[in-house]
Amino acid sequence: MPESAVVAALGLPTQMEPVYRRVLPGSGQSVEQVAASMLLSAEQLLDQLAPLVALEVVTVEDGVLHVLDPATATSRALAAQAAELGVAARELARIAEVLPVLSERRYAEPGNDQLIDGDVSTTADVPGLIAQWIREKRGDVCFLRPDQWRFPSESEMAVAVGNAVREGRRVRAIYPARALSEASQVLRMRVEIGEDVRVVPSVLTRLVIVGPRRAIVPEPLGTGSDHRVVVRQASLVGMLQAYFDALWETASRVDPKGDRLAERDHRRLLLAELADGVKDEQIARNLDMSLRTVRRRVATLMSELGVDTRFQAGVEAVRRGWL
Repeated sequence: MPESAVVAALGLPTQMEPVYRRVLPGSGQSVEQVAASMLLSAEQLLDQLAPLVALEVVTVEDGVLHVLDPATATSRALAAQAAELGVAARELARIAEVLPVLSERRYAEPGNDQLIDGDVSTTADVPGLIAQWIREKRGDVCFLRPDQWRFPSESEMAVAVGNAVREGRRVRAIYPARALSEASQVLRMRVEIGEDVRVVPSVLTRLVIVGPRRAIVPEPLGTGSDHRVVVRQASLVGMLQAYFDALWETASRVDPKGDRLAERDHRRLLLAELADGVKDEQIARNLDMSLRTVRRRVATLMSELGVDTRFQAGVEAVRRGWL
């Protein structure tokens, strides 16, 4: 396995690649010997190796340097990343598990301080409830909006958002990429009133968060239910906020006109789909492109990255900081 692949897998900056390559043959030698071979002092060498030492790819025992081989180092890195993903997956699973508990709360005895603070609503005026929350001026607002531009309540929500922005509150919304063509006028209007808009390839569920203690999600998660879970417990709202913030960091900015992305952001969306293993046909639907355009852009990206497979494209894109 190439040493550069180890550096990419570990998430280290590219300048660590030559350092790893140079110290690898010195595994089992003293720190002084390896440092001398690199024309460095022992202290200078250990300073350079600090990122590798932090990851336990390099260890020092009794003055002797030990360096993991590429296969072992990569295996450990992937195991660590898998553990992190497992934590994230468990957090999302916990959110999903909470929803039925909230449903049961309607039938529970009042006064039980162990109950989760929330309820299930079938009211048709969910937009009215959200607008009321926003008017109460209790913090910033976050939306996941997979399809809401189709609803007659869109203008009511736009008024509430505009008022919140004028009061100095931040309003963020994430839309699916297809909204750029399907709802360009809506996006343009929301950008003009001050909503901070980003897009991802697809948005899997509706979600509204208002301040630190209020959120609404569908039951079940998605876009097809008339039931809403109204959550007012800070810890659960915090989990939903963390999910939104993580998605926000991966999303692409929409320009001030609200109807287009920079070319690099088109590339980022496409790379995100490739990294998730999405098929060309689904990519075309998610990004509102023709199948021919998707395949042409994928071929261009792989050529630009100098890779042979889509998996390699994802790894190389991460190494270059494109994702």
